[in-house]
Amino acid sequence: MNNECELNYINVIGEGYKCKNFLVKYPPQHQEKQPGLEYIMTPRPIFENPNYKASGKLKGKVAIITGGDSGIGRAVAILFAKEGADIVIPYYDEDIDANQTKECIENLGRKCVLLRGDIKDPMFSRYITNCTLEIFGKIDILINNAGVQFTQKKLEDISEEQFDLTMKTNVYGMYYLTKEVLSYMDCGASIINLTSITTFKGEPELIDYVTSKGAIVGFTRSLATNLAPKGIRVNAVAPGFFWTPLQPSCWEAEKIPTLGSDSPMNRGGETFEIAPIFVYLASSDSSYTTGQVFHINGGEYKG
Repeated sequence: MNNECELNYINVIGEGYKCKNFLVKYPPQHQEKQPGLEYIMTPRPIFENPNYKASGKLKGKVAIITGGDSGIGRAVAILFAKEGADIVIPYYDEDIDANQTKECIENLGRKCVLLRGDIKDPMFSRYITNCTLEIFGKIDILINNAGVQFTQKKLEDISEEQFDLTMKTNVYGMYYLTKEVLSYMDCGASIINLTSITTFKGEPELIDYVTSKGAIVGFTRSLATNLAPKGIRVNAVAPGFFWTPLQPSCWEAEKIPTLGSDSPMNRGGETFEIAPIFVYLASSDSSYTTGQVFHINGGEYKG
């Protein structure tokens, strides 16, 4: 490996991992459409660790993963399938990504149902719930992962339309779907919400996004105390920078190579690196864990 490659790649797993060399800095790129498309990213995110040894921790479970077509949601969906779960993926309109994820899950011997629609619409949440029950007869795990983020240099530049879109996608969608599925969740069920490190340290160009992610923390902690007597656990995961379609669809191209560089590990994360925390939170391993926020961010400041 020459010096240039040594500056751009890092071995984080070891010689036994066939995709051991990860980019430290990603090349400039931008997508005009949110929430972004994984299949056109350069390089493609690494969503699977082939060395992972599953033990059936989610055998027989049914999981709904919003935005599970790509990014963190895709990595979680595939790892859940490895652990024995069947997967329902509500997604917006990223058909190619969604079908690639479905193929991966089915190749693992699990069922995957794709549901195309808008999480901002409360009727879509009802449709998701009804379809899941009709096909699988139960709902064990809900991952509220779908979200959008838009950059603006200052508060005055955030239009009412953008603020409304951000809140309705990131917060209302979570509220609608959680409300719909709760009646069908039993003791031992798990709800996992996606917040962000930006909630705890701020981000000057993502004011409305950070506001929505802060609301998710409050929702998680309050709902956890409300549902604890029923044995339903509610937790959240707060990622730092991960290489997902959300990044090139949000940031200008020149910003991409700098993302993740301020973490102590001096790099961003690949999505397979965050997926195992979801297995822990979805399984009985976390039977005494609720109302918590888990920070997976390469050691970055989290408040």
